Amino acid sequence: MRLALCAIVLLAAAGAAQADLYGFVDDQGRIHLANEKVDERYELFVKGETATEFRLTSELKYLPAPPELTDHIIFKRVQKTPNVARYDALVQEHARRQGLEPALVKAVIAVESAYDPAAVSPKGAVGLMQLIPGTAARYGVKRIADPQDNIAGGTRYLRDLLDMFGGNLPLALAGYNAGEGAVQRYRNSIPPFPETQAYVKLVLQFYDHFSGPKRVTRAVDTGRIRLTIPGRRNLPAAGVLAPGLLKEPVADLGAVPAQAAQ
Repeated sequence: MRLALCAIVLLAAAGAAQADLYGFVDDQGRIHLANEKVDERYELFVKGETATEFRLTSELKYLPAPPELTDHIIFKRVQKTPNVARYDALVQEHARRQGLEPALVKAVIAVESAYDPAAVSPKGAVGLMQLIPGTAARYGVKRIADPQDNIAGGTRYLRDLLDMFGGNLPLALAGYNAGEGAVQRYRNSIPPFPETQAYVKLVLQFYDHFSGPKRVTRAVDTGRIRLTIPGRRNLPAAGVLAPGLLKEPVADLGAVPAQAAQ
């Protein structure tokens, strides 16, 4: 495992001149990277003199979050890439089909892959919405790296998670990151995994960003997230379960129902 981490870290550093890279592998086999020694678990694998960006976009969401979203490396990458505009039509199409707000889908894509359709994680998650092969198979996604199929499968999974957890957006996002089974094992609460709690917070921040100035800021506490969304009484009641859900999904004859959580 240490050799695998070294290989991935060196791959992440390829072309990134003079960068310090730290990393470790946790008990579940997940690989963590940072540009500083976050705690005693992190070991220095690449020594450099100047800071730079990471290449392994699927792991950017696990870097320590700065105080402001605009300082986050994902935000900087998303601002530079043309892919936000390039895939906007696909996001709009599949968000409408599943009754999701496009801003929510954009937020998940930004955090999962920084809008890189070629992103692959050490755990095998692929594409813009980082589908793992098991989830892709569940939803009949055959071309997992294809942006069209990837967004189609990811939005259907996100919609099913929102329905599964009664429209609770933080729980749905936690399920997307850690698996619905993990959320259920912790009695329908956000699992106490630092990565998952940071992930939920970061996606909600990007959701605010893509929603525009009218979205109110969400207050985040340790282990809990409070959502206060005033001014939504004029929205239709039917199907409005939570922020992120606009309406009932459009009928999809090719839909494959989500399996029960393992």
